[in-house]
Amino acid sequence: MPPAPPPRDRYLTTSEAEKLIASAIDPHIRLAILLMLTTTGRSGAILELTWDRVDFERRIIKPATNDIGPKKGRATVPINDTLMAALHDAREAALSRYVVEWDGRQVKSIKKGFSAAVIRAGKERCSPHDLRRNAGRFMAEAGEPIEEIAQHLGHSNPSMTRSTYSQYSPDYLRHAAGSLEKKGVAWSNEPEGNPLD
Repeated sequence: MPPAPPPRDRYLTTSEAEKLIASAIDPHIRLAILLMLTTTGRSGAILELTWDRVDFERRIIKPATNDIGPKKGRATVPINDTLMAALHDAREAALSRYVVEWDGRQVKSIKKGFSAAVIRAGKERCSPHDLRRNAGRFMAEAGEPIEEIAQHLGHSNPSMTRSTYSQYSPDYLRHAAGSLEKKGVAWSNEPEGNPLD
């Protein structure tokens, strides 16, 4: 049996993520994408999110019950400034108790709208779960501690987070590389003498 192919790298750059958000022409799809990127929530939990779980005063979201539990490492998710503005707009226009709604009803799936946004953004392939992975990568690239990234993702074991995201940290292995400096002697890339002698 041949070995499995390496996993496809489907990470977005920051500008690609921004383009994806802008390419979502339906407001509920745009809000769902923004929620997935800024809270690292899974699409199912995002679609079940109700306004009573959004605390504007404390700037936190209490994830849906299926997104927390004994294996999850978080009880609340902070709301950043970008998401706060989007949530205020959505709350003013809300016709139901669901944060992501369409025509006053809960949205059960964003597959079609999400796929259309991906195509408009010029991406070959991207899934809602890829946004969660992207959020983890963006936090690592910003130099956030792995333990905090693990909590934000709801990982109960930071070693899983470390093995997936530490390679994207700007300081990844920097200390180890620095320890390879030859102490007290300058390294030289110039050969000594004539190698043909």
